[in-house]
This record gives sequence, structure tokens and C-alpha cells, in this order.
Amino acid sequence: MSVLAEERKRIIIEMIARKGKVKVNDLAQNFEVSTETIRRYLEDLESENKLKKVYGGAIKVKVDEEPPMFERNILRIEEKKRIGTKAVSFIQKDDIIFIDEGSTTIQMAHSLTHLSNVTVITNSFPFVALLMKYENNSLFTGDIIFLGGHVNSNHFRASGSLAEQMAKDFYVNKAFISIDGIHPDLGITSFDLEKCMLSKMFMQNCDKAYILTDYSKLHIKATCKIGTLTDQNTFIISDVPQPVEWNNCNLNWISC
Repeated sequence: MSVLAEERKRIIIEMIARKGKVKVNDLAQNFEVSTETIRRYLEDLESENKLKKVYGGAIKVKVDEEPPMFERNILRIEEKKRIGTKAVSFIQKDDIIFIDEGSTTIQMAHSLTHLSNVTVITNSFPFVALLMKYENNSLFTGDIIFLGGHVNSNHFRASGSLAEQMAKDFYVNKAFISIDGIHPDLGITSFDLEKCMLSKMFMQNCDKAYILTDYSKLHIKATCKIGTLTDQNTFIISDVPQPVEWNNCNLNWISC
């Protein structure tokens, strides 16, 4: 099984955890693969007791559920570390920044210790925990602002209307956004509506937005649209060069 297939299976598990069920046709459209491919994924996941296949899709099971993000190994960790390090290179002293929750954005935390007087606004519990640790060890100098709200225990983040209400009162220099999919026609997307709404607000209230994505998210169409790719203040940071077929899209693409 390829790494890309494993990433798709992980996304399917997360979708079932949030929604309780998935449909074969919807997944095939989102991933741009055949329904036969999706059925093979579901068969594999059912054999691991991660879901239960039903007619036209699959539903959630109550046993042997996927461990939360904070506890499981992060796929493509080396690629995400490179992306995170590259993202921090665009932060300057005294900047005020949004940092979205995600397994790629969290890789930015260590590199922030090389900067001074940066204000970090985030909805990620793991990110706050790391910055508090660095601050207590005199490795981070700056302010930490946590956006409270509805707690998603599976992803260790806060979101929802309360977090959005807090976020809309901040205007920042830069926002760093984690995504589930990026597509030349549909833009940047997420499978989670609450995450999508908060990320969208981050992008609206910043001077520059940086989209952090590894190669596995390319050509993926998730359910909820966060934003477009063609805004001149939006930059994509990836571990791979811009796909050749996207050259006519006039994107601000940064590879590392």
C-alpha cells in the first residue's frame, strides 16, 4: 500500500470519527479515484476494526478506534519538519501571527525559539503546551494567546463559534494554515467544517497567509472550502515543487 493510500485511509477514519459514516461515491469524488479503490480502502479498514462496511459506504465502530493526533506517529514527519522550518523563516521579530492546529503547523514550534517578541495566537493545545515549555526554559520570548471554544478531543484543538468570536477581534501580520486538500480549481479545503470556518477567519484577518501542505494533499478535494489559491497575499509552502499542470494558475508557490 502506497503512502498516499495510507493517507487517504487516515482521512477516511477521521471523517468517520466526525460524521459517523462515509459514502463510497463521495470519497471517490473527493480523492479523484475509482469507487473500486475506495471499496478496497474500506475493506482494509474493516479488517483492522476501524469501521464497519455497509451498503454504499461505511459507519463508525465503537471499538479499536483510531488514536488521537497527539498520540499517534505523524506521517511524513521529515517533510513536515522541513515545511515547518521554512514557514518560520518568513516570521520576523515583533510579528503577530495566527498558527492553525495541524500535524504540519506544529513543526513550527521549535524554530520559533530563534525569534524574539513574537505573539502567537493559536487554537492548538499541543502548540501552546510546547511554547509554554520553551518559555519556562527561557527559549521562547513572546506572548501566547489561546483561542478557546468547543474542544475537539481527537485533534487537541478548540474551534466553533466561541473561537471564531475571539479570532475575529485580532488582526495579524501572518497566518499559517494547515489543510486537508489543495486543488487548482477548488482551492484549499478541509474535511472539518469548524476547522474550515476558523481557518477562513485567520486568512481574512491577516496581511499574508501561508498554506502548509505536503505532497499527499495535492489534488485532494475535501468537503469544505477554506479559500482560493490565486490571492496575491496567499503563499503555498510545500515539500515538492508546484505541479507542472498548475503552472497557469499564477500561484505563489514556495518549495523546500
